[in-house]
Amino acid sequence: MESLLAGDHRSSLLGRGTELAQVRPYRPGEDDVRLIDWNVTARMFEPHVRVQLAERLLVTWVLLDVSPSMGFGTAERRKADVAEGAALALAYAATRRGNRLGVVTFGDGDVRAIPPRQGRAGMLALLLALRARAEGGEVGPTSLGQVLGRTTRLARQRALVAMISDFRGPRDWRVPLLDVLGRHDAVAIEIRDPREEELPRLGELCLVDPETGGQLRVDTSSPRLRERFAAAAANERTELARTFASVGVPHVVLSTTGDWLRLLADFLRIQRRRR
Repeated sequence: MESLLAGDHRSSLLGRGTELAQVRPYRPGEDDVRLIDWNVTARMFEPHVRVQLAERLLVTWVLLDVSPSMGFGTAERRKADVAEGAALALAYAATRRGNRLGVVTFGDGDVRAIPPRQGRAGMLALLLALRARAEGGEVGPTSLGQVLGRTTRLARQRALVAMISDFRGPRDWRVPLLDVLGRHDAVAIEIRDPREEELPRLGELCLVDPETGGQLRVDTSSPRLRERFAAAAANERTELARTFASVGVPHVVLSTTGDWLRLLADFLRIQRRRR
């Protein structure tokens, strides 16, 4: 993230900045005389100006899933706790040096978008969005595809789009994600709980879908059922990772158990080297 902040990344445009792009002959009536490089001018016996690479502020959009399924957690914390922590960590890094942060929350019956704001104002916007989510609690469908479509319309300047979700629900987001990638960069942060990958042997249970209210009674003492559940969960996660890889979106999995912050930091460090 730090490699993307203003002054740490190169722009394809020329303009005001601190990094030299080139030195060329002065063009009367076009160039600012304050940009004349007098040392080069003295050596070349002709006025020359310094042309710099423009420093551009980075805009980061955090797409935060606040659907009921994020309230699930059987380990040290809920998925929502990890998602909020990851969002705050990204916001802290993204709003340094005056960069801007925009927030979109979805999955609680309504999509809330807060336009990008600089510095502490961006962090405050995220905290207010999290507070509004805590005071809400409505149940609604989670359509990441619609959220990505809206983000494409909102993000007019090239930005980094960070999706934080458990990515459960309809897979209607691949085409909208490609639209986002046509103009922006993106990263996917998946939140997962260990109990979503395997069923414990607890006898007969009533499983409830928190987003639809659907119920299913199962007998977890059946080895065959537990094996089928684990295989289906593994296939689902593999397919999700394959989808992100096919469109070139970096993807990391954070668990409700263990040190998720270290995993996130390592992931961002790898992205920094690649950039």
